[in-house]
Amino acid sequence: MKKENRRAILFRYGIVVLVILVVSSLICYNLVDNTVLSADKWNTKAMEELSRVDTIQPVRGNILAADGSILATNMRLYTCRIDFRTSRFDSIGYVTRIDSIADSLAYHFPIRSRDEWHKHLSKPMSKPDSLRPRAFPLIRNISYEEAQFVKSLPFLNGKKKHTGLYVESRLARVRPYGDMARRSIGAVGQSETCRNFHGIYGLEKALDTLLYGKPGISKKVPLTKAIVNWTDVPPRDGYNVRTTIDIKMQDIVENELNRVLEYCAADWGVAVLMDVATGDIKAISNLEKSPNPDEGYIESMNRAVLGFEPGSVVKTLSMLIALEDGIVNNVNEVIATGKGYAYSGGPTISDSHGVGSMPVREVIERSSNIGMTKIITRRYGSNPGAFYSRLKSIGFFEPMGTGIAGELIPRVDSLPNDNAGRIGLSRQCYGYATEIPPLYTLSVYNAIANGGKYVRPRLVRGLQGAGIDTIFAPTYIRPEICSEANAAKLRSMLTSVVWGDHGTARRLRSDKVRVAGKTGTAYMIEKGVYNHGKKRLAFCGFFPAEAPQYSCIVLTSNPKQNAMGAASTSGAVLKGIAENLYSRGMLGNSSDFKAGVTAAAHKPTMYAAMDPKRNAKVQQRLKLGERKSVLPNPKQIQNGVPDVKGYGLRDALALLEKAGYNVRFKGSGYVAAQSPAAGTTLRRGDNVTLMLKE
Repeated sequence: MKKENRRAILFRYGIVVLVILVVSSLICYNLVDNTVLSADKWNTKAMEELSRVDTIQPVRGNILAADGSILATNMRLYTCRIDFRTSRFDSIGYVTRIDSIADSLAYHFPIRSRDEWHKHLSKPMSKPDSLRPRAFPLIRNISYEEAQFVKSLPFLNGKKKHTGLYVESRLARVRPYGDMARRSIGAVGQSETCRNFHGIYGLEKALDTLLYGKPGISKKVPLTKAIVNWTDVPPRDGYNVRTTIDIKMQDIVENELNRVLEYCAADWGVAVLMDVATGDIKAISNLEKSPNPDEGYIESMNRAVLGFEPGSVVKTLSMLIALEDGIVNNVNEVIATGKGYAYSGGPTISDSHGVGSMPVREVIERSSNIGMTKIITRRYGSNPGAFYSRLKSIGFFEPMGTGIAGELIPRVDSLPNDNAGRIGLSRQCYGYATEIPPLYTLSVYNAIANGGKYVRPRLVRGLQGAGIDTIFAPTYIRPEICSEANAAKLRSMLTSVVWGDHGTARRLRSDKVRVAGKTGTAYMIEKGVYNHGKKRLAFCGFFPAEAPQYSCIVLTSNPKQNAMGAASTSGAVLKGIAENLYSRGMLGNSSDFKAGVTAAAHKPTMYAAMDPKRNAKVQQRLKLGERKSVLPNPKQIQNGVPDVKGYGLRDALALLEKAGYNVRFKGSGYVAAQSPAAGTTLRRGDNVTLMLKE
């Protein structure tokens, strides 16, 4: 028995020794193979790894407003996830603390109510252990501070192997001002051919080479204890691009455009505000009715640089050429217009407000198609193609280079020297049979306001970064497209459109600021035919008329109610912009209520304030005395939506967001109305809309 046991034990030892010898032999063989026999192959692979070059992505530059405020920047966003299949996940602890987690998340992240958070957190636990998610998204796209807060919540503040919580991060391009000038600012994304993030529209695309920077190069380097990445060529970060956008003006333009579009139920609208002297685009807004009825009007494609039939606003350009070419030498010359004019045997041209005759200076004021045709065909009727050449000579077809992606140049056909060409010319001179981007029309009006100097519109004002901080000087398409004397005549004609006895925009008169400009109406083309039931309405002008500081163009497409004319839609937007700038002292007028105030002078209105000492400090600093009116503080509401009527936007936001509500607002100034009404019971995270007014 003992011998048999001894044989069995020896046999087992023999097997163990044999296995050890075999493994040792394999180790020795592989050692010799790797170091001697196959050394060249492994050395080649090692060199391939060490010589591998990786790209270091540069930091994309910021897009800044004129005052340095950030319009687009890079921000690292965090997503908190839970791995429900991690080792020793504490299912019991998680379930018992779901209520407290839901309470905390609902209070700090009111995108969901408490019940909705509870349902969201409980969903993974309804599945078997083996089917529970390994990357359950607890909350997405939050800041670093918010991610740290999530880590501190009950249960989630425990050990990772018990809670399964982990945090992912990504670098995102964000716009702190939301949709403000979104189409002009643009966005970044990836393409099928390039996995790096580049601009896909707007300034992000047009200035991508400046914003993106230059990638760097890194390679592997063997050190004593490890192989590390070594920066061979450092990346060059992108430039910060300073735009011409003025945040306050942008807010005014967007609110005024949105207000009128809602009033007339138009399909879309575009408005551009430009500084007369420099060509700086101070504000640009493109709004379109959202497919979602609850969203109202949203930022849409940048139609400011797309071509449209301009309508009668182009008559000003035709009159400019007529004055410069000497076709008109006396603006008091009387032109016989009558009820219709069949030039060169073409369709009869008519005026919407026809009269028998009028002086040349009233052709723009009355928006006479017949008068404009008779003037232009005096010179160019014998050679219609020369009209195109004349437009080309003033630089009207040159690319603007504003920095806006997708910019088109005007389309004005060079007409043949025949009867068809003459008929085409008669249409071109008052705004049909052409496609002109609104920005090009605005540039001509701006030149008239600027004494004939044809300044180039621009959206980029300067660059910052890599030791560079520069502001670009204004540039000119042409130093002059008309004389100062003719520019003055044109300004007088455009002022008469609003202030003349026969002006088509008399409703735009204001006792605060004088507006000058021209209305324009064009029927929309559908399937190659004019649809006389749909109109695109324009108003282009400048203000103050006596000393222009800003030029502006507004287009409104297919209004359906309340207001159907160019002056009552697009003109109303421009007038609202001008009056808002005036009321804020942004037209060179003084907003200092200490200077030159009489007893009958208007009293400044001070908003209600959560801090009762604030108004007293303002009164003391400005030495207002009794020359003020103070809005009363709203009532204190114990339950439901707080009353914020009379507060400024900052105080109203602070109070409503502290109560857990999301806030939307329209207009500017103090809170004149709120919806739902104060005291209404709402869930945390519901929306409260504020209506503001000056």
